[in-house]
Amino acid sequence: MSKCQQCIIREFNTLRSLTADELKTMSKEKDVLNFKKGDVIFKEGNAINGVYCVKHGICKLSKLNANGKEQIVRFMKGGDMLGYRSILSDEPVTLTVTALKDMEACYIPKKEILDAIKENPKFSLDMMKTVCGDLRDANASLSNMAQKSVKERLADTMIFLKETFGEDKDGYLDIVLTREEIASVVGTATESAIRLLSEFKKKGFIELTGKRLKVVDEVGLLKLSQGF
Repeated sequence: MSKCQQCIIREFNTLRSLTADELKTMSKEKDVLNFKKGDVIFKEGNAINGVYCVKHGICKLSKLNANGKEQIVRFMKGGDMLGYRSILSDEPVTLTVTALKDMEACYIPKKEILDAIKENPKFSLDMMKTVCGDLRDANASLSNMAQKSVKERLADTMIFLKETFGEDKDGYLDIVLTREEIASVVGTATESAIRLLSEFKKKGFIELTGKRLKVVDEVGLLKLSQGF
């Protein structure tokens, strides 16, 4: 089992603020968990007793709307942490987390996180900054939903996916989403997402091979996302 103090992943999240002793303690108490594509890490409404530090893989965070339809609100990858808002608020989780690729994550018990918050002001401040960043992103997402057209939101999503997950060796996005999942991210019907993806392909913005998607004209997508 890898030691927290030697893990490069922690440099990308709030764990970088922990002292050597705190990292040693967490390393002793953590569990390394593996999830297959499609596995649910935790479900909306469940109580959890720790946080998950993603080492490898990608997962989606989703919520059921009033009609029982999934709404994808965020994606997470290596270096991100899951479940910390529930730990801080002492409330059940409000989102369902599902692996989109095989994942490896370290599970750190709630006690270790709360002890570090009480004893380490820098870690506590970084946790608050992370929560504030989440709130900022949520506000931006709500604003986009209200002010941008479906076509503009889809263009935004294509750019975001490329910037966040990069490309594989063939130039396709290094994340594979179903048409239903793309529609869920954009906030539209699956039929509308399929029609717009076909339109984007005809205009040379993207290439499609099955579920795989390649961004061809990022500048064109950026202009479209900005309403030009």
